[in-house]
Amino acid sequence: MAAKAKRNHVELRPHFKTHVSLEIGEWFRAAEVEKITVSSLKMAEYFALGDWNDITVAFPVNIREIDRINSLAKNIQLNLLVENETALEYLSQHLRHKVGIFIKIDVGTNRTGLGPNQLSRILSLIQNIDNDSHLDFIGLLAHAGHTYGARGLRDIQQIHETYPKILTDIKTAIIHSFPSYSKLIISVGDTPSCSRMEDFGWADEIRPGNYVFYDVMQWIIGSNKLSDIAVAMACPIVAKHKDRNALIIHGGAVHFARDVMYHPFTNHKIYGLVVELSEKGWNRPDHKSYLAKLSQEHGTLIVSDELFNRYSIGDIIGVLPIHSCMTADCMGTYMDLEGRIIERM
Repeated sequence: MAAKAKRNHVELRPHFKTHVSLEIGEWFRAAEVEKITVSSLKMAEYFALGDWNDITVAFPVNIREIDRINSLAKNIQLNLLVENETALEYLSQHLRHKVGIFIKIDVGTNRTGLGPNQLSRILSLIQNIDNDSHLDFIGLLAHAGHTYGARGLRDIQQIHETYPKILTDIKTAIIHSFPSYSKLIISVGDTPSCSRMEDFGWADEIRPGNYVFYDVMQWIIGSNKLSDIAVAMACPIVAKHKDRNALIIHGGAVHFARDVMYHPFTNHKIYGLVVELSEKGWNRPDHKSYLAKLSQEHGTLIVSDELFNRYSIGDIIGVLPIHSCMTADCMGTYMDLEGRIIERM
């Protein structure tokens, strides 16, 4: 990803919400990453302790956390996300230190942000930012989250071919009204686009996050190969039921969350794919074995005859998660293949 950013002459500002680990963050420093993205001020505080000094919180600013904002802004380059006049006015009245401001743009996800038909509001926000010495307008930030509905490269490409124009048209309009912002930043980031597309020359920074581990969801979307998935849950088997080829594991919704997908080959509803763990990792899933049901603590694996006969109560079996961000958040730490614990927030 760092090499792709360099080829496109854009900044890689990875989203650290997937791993939320100071140690894993150091892997990115080795790739010359200096700026990061997080999803909360609490996360920003955590990474600031690890000497990350340029942090964007890619979530609409929560004005109830103004004390945290001021504390962070005193010590680091803190960039916030705004999309409405109310939050901007509150920041203007209560900020004690300078912060960078991105305006959130909706490029088709329809989650939040201002769309291209709201240009007058965007320009009004910039004018208000200009009038406050504690606010520094940096640019436009977008997340093409609708790529998560893609199924294959063609779908990802179709989305990638539409949203750059939305952002570049808004940028052109801003520069026409505010010539001093000729170098405003376009910041984009979603793992499917950043993983499979090559052309980002129209942007200034990319913010993928999930790609640090990938997961089954990203595989189904088309972002990665199964062999790219770098995290698995190790679960003990607590019961066996031959009548339905089911292995019951200690691994439920409190461990995996409840993200669900439909298997592209079998159309089964799945909460994860079963793998066999080894000293060097795990094998490829056989697609006949999957996490079929979740209760709070229980997980039900439907497995092939071969796997059912091979495993006993008390054995450990692996599950590739649907959504690695959520699964990692449910668990407290990671364990590497040498058995070493890697801490996370």
